[in-house]
Amino acid sequence: MTLTTHPTAPTPIAALLASPATAIAARLALASPFLVSGVFKLLDFGGATAEAAGLGLSPPALVAAAVILTQLGGSALFLTRRWCWLGAGLLGGFTVVATLIAHAFWAYDGIDRVRQAATFLEHVAIVGGFAAAAVLTHRGTRHP
Repeated sequence: MTLTTHPTAPTPIAALLASPATAIAARLALASPFLVSGVFKLLDFGGATAEAAGLGLSPPALVAAAVILTQLGGSALFLTRRWCWLGAGLLGGFTVVATLIAHAFWAYDGIDRVRQAATFLEHVAIVGGFAAAAVLTHRGTRHP
């Protein structure tokens, strides 16, 4: 591995940023809420179905199964170098849809609007993180 340093990055930081272990740890950190949620939903499918029904989604069992598949499958793809872009797209798309459904801040007033807007924007940041990870992983991939 050739270490290319940036003029403003100290050598230890440049080495950390160039490490493949840092890249996988960063992707694992970004995917972890989706992995954990998918596993919990899989272990408590009744609860996952109730959650979907509570959001007005129908048929709730099918929605819950699709969420589990997206969260677990998307995370697995995202953690690879070859399919990171696809996992990022799945998880990012899921996050956009889920955020629009569950954190529609424009439907609230007062402090509840502020809280929902903050959560909405946090989820926008997660989508940006998926995009950045996919771009950086793609740039570092040597296969076609």
